[in-house]
Amino acid sequence: MSPVRLRRWAASAALAVIVVAGLAVHGLAPDTAATDIAGDALYAAAVYAAGVLLLPRRRVGVALAAAAWCVAVEVFQLTGLPLTWGAAFPPVLLVLGTVFDPRDLVVYVCAVAAAAAVDVLVTRRARPDGSGGLPRGAAQRSMGR
Repeated sequence: MSPVRLRRWAASAALAVIVVAGLAVHGLAPDTAATDIAGDALYAAAVYAAGVLLLPRRRVGVALAAAAWCVAVEVFQLTGLPLTWGAAFPPVLLVLGTVFDPRDLVVYVCAVAAAAAVDVLVTRRARPDGSGGLPRGAAQRSMGR
């Protein structure tokens, strides 16, 4: 399987699991700080996985775009529009959230970084040469061989 197909397949599988986990946290777990943080982390990981589906050849770009999206959504909550729109159509709240919380910004960035690290590890492990999609010889040079 090509590295691009592998990344897309892994991102699709991860996205499905993340969405199910996020809905479970949102709908079944009590509303606490821990579940809020878990939900935010799952949201950021889902955004990263969706980015991999759209741009499977870009690693850093996907991570930067995912973090930027999450931060933009959080800052957009300062306008009050997501809460207003969510009152009319509740699923909007799953995408745009409700109210601004500065802690969420930290959670988003950390979760995107973790998702990107898992992406690198999964892709690297799946490649026979362990390069993670780097050009031939680049992995060995970067490891000092």
